[in-house]
Amino acid sequence: MQNSQSLAPALVPGASVLLLAVVLLAPGVCALAAEPPPRPNIVFFLADDLGWRDTSHTGSTFYETPNIERLARRGMTFTDAYSASPLCSPTRASILTGHYPGRLRLTTPAGHMPQVVLDPKLPAAGPPSHKAVTPQTRTRLPNEYVTIAEVLKQAGYTTGFFGKWHLGRDPYLPEQQGFDVVVGGRHHPGPPGGYFSPWPIDTIPQPHKGEHITDRIAIEAVDFLRDHREEPFFLCFWDYSVHAPFEAKAELIEKYRRKAKPDNPQRNPVMGAMIEPLDDAVGTLLDTLDELRLTEKTIFIFFSDNGGNMYNVVEGLPPTNNAPLRNGKGSIYEGGVRVPMVVVWPGQTPPGSTNRSIVSSVDFYPTLLEMLDLEQHAPAILDGVSLVPTLRNTGPVDRDAIFCHFPHYAPATGNLPATSVRQGDWKLIRLHADGEKQTDRLELYNLKDDIGESKNLAASLPDRASQMNALIERHLRETQSLVPFPNPAYRPQAADTAKLGWIGSRDVVLSKGKSGLRIESTGGDPWIRSAAVPGLRGPAKMLVRVKSDGQGNGRVYWTTRSERAFHLDRSTAFAVTHDGQWRDYRIELPAIGPLTSVRIDPASSRGTIEIESIQLVDTGGKTVKAWDFAE
Repeated sequence: MQNSQSLAPALVPGASVLLLAVVLLAPGVCALAAEPPPRPNIVFFLADDLGWRDTSHTGSTFYETPNIERLARRGMTFTDAYSASPLCSPTRASILTGHYPGRLRLTTPAGHMPQVVLDPKLPAAGPPSHKAVTPQTRTRLPNEYVTIAEVLKQAGYTTGFFGKWHLGRDPYLPEQQGFDVVVGGRHHPGPPGGYFSPWPIDTIPQPHKGEHITDRIAIEAVDFLRDHREEPFFLCFWDYSVHAPFEAKAELIEKYRRKAKPDNPQRNPVMGAMIEPLDDAVGTLLDTLDELRLTEKTIFIFFSDNGGNMYNVVEGLPPTNNAPLRNGKGSIYEGGVRVPMVVVWPGQTPPGSTNRSIVSSVDFYPTLLEMLDLEQHAPAILDGVSLVPTLRNTGPVDRDAIFCHFPHYAPATGNLPATSVRQGDWKLIRLHADGEKQTDRLELYNLKDDIGESKNLAASLPDRASQMNALIERHLRETQSLVPFPNPAYRPQAADTAKLGWIGSRDVVLSKGKSGLRIESTGGDPWIRSAAVPGLRGPAKMLVRVKSDGQGNGRVYWTTRSERAFHLDRSTAFAVTHDGQWRDYRIELPAIGPLTSVRIDPASSRGTIEIESIQLVDTGGKTVKAWDFAE
């Protein structure tokens, strides 16, 4: 005790009072003591069409993603993370608003369309090949929704958007949704004009011809980080990669071509070469944060907007392979909606950890609000829940189930209008109007035992299927989603021809006969169309053998990845001889870029038309796709 007293500093009488007064009166001392700690920065990296197994971190032995691995070592990997939709725009809207796409009534990626649809409806009837009537979709994310960017901007954050938006045209752009700085950020469904400059867009600097778009927006994002290092920032780096068109740096394609092995389900060299620049961009952002000493002050989120693309064909192969998951982008099965996810929250998420909680893209909004202590700014309705307890390993996700409402036909993937619910290990899919007599059909899977969704247990476990179907019913009602219903115009024979890859307009009855595809025109605008045009790039040719007793000239339309609506500007007329004899026609398709669908208008009146065969031929004379309808 004596020694302790001898070490204490000697104070003259009254000195302690004087010292206390100095502390209390020192300029700024009280203010500094009362100030809360600065809020962290946020980087949200969103990949486009990157599948659950498309990184070396999540099990790929073909793709190389060392920077995503590096990110994962710093934070938490989620094994059961889901996009709210199997397609891009609905998921993007769910991230920004915290709402399910069904509540938003934005359920397809139509943000690039020129038509403005803000109040979608359910038509009275659908095409005769469809069992269900499916709803329209919004083509814009309305500005009245308060986005997470707007909340953060009001809280003092500088907000930047870099990359793909695809949620509408002016005035439905990032600038109207809370973002201060925008690079890219327009209506384009993929990289505008392709991956290499020049690009037909004025919001992306392009000093070098032939520059890769991911490299360029990474450079611009680095400038944003440097410019705003002294203030809290919210950076959305929403990459165009790895969405079509399937283009990549030549040297990287050759690298992955040498690496490809025939027994590896993932072996497409173009996709390998497309993923590597995405991973490089992750590394560029991490390096910059390290250099600026912002790493410990920055939350970093990595996610994908939907599963990997398995319906296109690139060099004779699908772009990727989502095995062991079923199907891919554009499908409500696991391959379309289960995605990679990593969250780094310095000082909170255990480094290198793995979490098996079931989470959804609707959860980011409430999670960021709680991370930043901004819950008081939450909208009245949020479909997501905060993941803060599970990020801190202090508790489970406070939710019973997650949902996906994708009420549309997607011919390229075979998707039928459906709604799914995931509850624990169980997943139920309601296929609207697809059962006998157009009743709903149910599929039930135990994902713990059957991650590939190969064994439908709905019939053997009817009680569980019924209980989970009730969850779907409640969800659709609470979100006021537009729900498909039985199509009064459905004709089974039209559905049979749809299996051949073609569907018809409401003015035709399609059937399959011995001599070919039979088209009975009941009105003045008969047409048939197909989206099964894998790998076809324009310009191209169509060879078609037709017999007709109708009237009028014919016309062939096409759509591309940048122009997805049939239009007279994207069509070629051809003269049809309506004499009941077989005739061969050769139609030029002067399209630019990859085609996504074709449509044939073989007449302009009532009558009967038969098509024996259709061929799509590329510029080198190679038949890319052929249909032989004759028996």
